[in-house]
Amino acid sequence: MFKDLLGILKDPDAFKELIYTMSEDEVIKNCDAIACIDARGFIFGSPIAFNIGKPMVVLRKPGKLPGELITADYELEYGKNSLSIQKSSIEKFSSFAIVDDLLATGGTANCAYSLLSKLGKEVTGLSVVAELRNLNARQILEMEVVSQIEL
Repeated sequence: MFKDLLGILKDPDAFKELIYTMSEDEVIKNCDAIACIDARGFIFGSPIAFNIGKPMVVLRKPGKLPGELITADYELEYGKNSLSIQKSSIEKFSSFAIVDDLLATGGTANCAYSLLSKLGKEVTGLSVVAELRNLNARQILEMEVVSQIEL
């Protein structure tokens, strides 16, 4: 089920307020770096990282990153996908907050969590703009979830 949350970008004041609110989450405050999920997570994670003065790393879909990568696969309703992260981008940091636009089934978020955890990194939690609560993704996630909107 696709939900378009990008309308908030048309309202600079609302977008700014959202970024400031997300930046105040303990999940965000307690991390060394922000890990953003491809691709809409970049839209929200980048200004959060800028706002709080923390580094940002990206978790990308296949074929999008150069260098030495660490990759994990995950199941989708309609098939499989994977996320990769550059090994060099995470070496200096021990804890990460994961940022994305939407939490639906939890597959992508769980993959990001697993990828970082298997590398010995702490995940302070997941910060999302919106969550589809009726899909019960929190039940499969092993991390705190902070959502600004429940759909």
